[in-house]
Order: sequence, then structure tokens, then C-alpha cells
Amino acid sequence: MYKINDLIVYGKTGVCKITDITVPENISLDRNQLYYVLQPLYQDYLIYTPVNTKVFMRPIISAEDAERLIEMIPTTQAEAYYNGHIQALSQHYAAIIEAYNCEDLIELTMSIYAKEQVFKQQKRKLGQIDQRYMKQAEELLFGEIAVALDMPIDEVQKYIASRVAFGNKEQVQQR
Repeated sequence: MYKINDLIVYGKTGVCKITDITVPENISLDRNQLYYVLQPLYQDYLIYTPVNTKVFMRPIISAEDAERLIEMIPTTQAEAYYNGHIQALSQHYAAIIEAYNCEDLIELTMSIYAKEQVFKQQKRKLGQIDQRYMKQAEELLFGEIAVALDMPIDEVQKYIASRVAFGNKEQVQQR
């Protein structure tokens, strides 16, 4: 069981702080059930979820894990995923997102980015499904990295870019 003030990843909502563990009295929820009261860090509302919820929950990654994830980006081989059937494409992306694994989210964003680059060369635009899932994956990933590294979420992308560029310079110097 989590404790008050724990930071967790809660399903597709992303990083939340547990602000209370209670049996709610003022709202129409099961009064025989214990609930987590969650405050999403990047949205302005509260979530009441049973302690034994089936929604995915896990502690956020550590700062060391966040740095390790960023360091692995230059060596990650992500291939663009193509599927002419929108439903199959959507299911493929949703399955990756719903695993809530940061490495998978990095691969997904890199995969969609690679697809976007191919489309740009062909003077085409990335489809709405690709755009939606890339945005969702980035929000989940950047939100968790921001909290793990104690930085504003809007600085994460720039931080990753600078770290990846610095890492590439180190690799060139070592050769």
C-alpha cells in the first residue's frame, strides 16, 4: 500500500501525488472502501480511487533511472511502425502506452518521430493517430522524468536534447 505524499504513476493520468487515504464521506462512493486521493501533478483536479483499484499504479522512477533512460536514447534503435488499418495502428500504440514502461515510451516516441521524418521527406503529414499517441507518450514520459529529476516539465525535452547531444560528442571523442 502506498502512503500519503508518495508520488506514483496512475494509468494514463501520469504522475500523481497521494494527498490522502480515506473513506470519503461527502461524495457518493462506497463508504466501506478505503480510497487514495490523488492529485495529478500536471492537471487541476482530484481523483478518488479504491486502494485495491485495477488501474495501473507504480512508484515513479528514481533520478538515477531517469538519467539512465536518457543515456540510452542515442543507442536505441526504433523503427517506424506502419499499418494502413487505423484500428490496428491505434491498438499497437495503445498496448505500448498501457505497459507504462519508460523504455517502451522512449522507443514509441522515437518510432513515431522516425515515421514523421520519412513523411516530411515525402512532403506528407503525420496522421492524427500517430500525433495523438506521440503526444500521450511524451506527456507520460516527460512528466515522470521531470519529477524524478526535480525540474519543470517544460524543460525536460530541452534537457534530454542537450544530454543526447553531449553524449554524442563524448562518443565521437572516444573513437
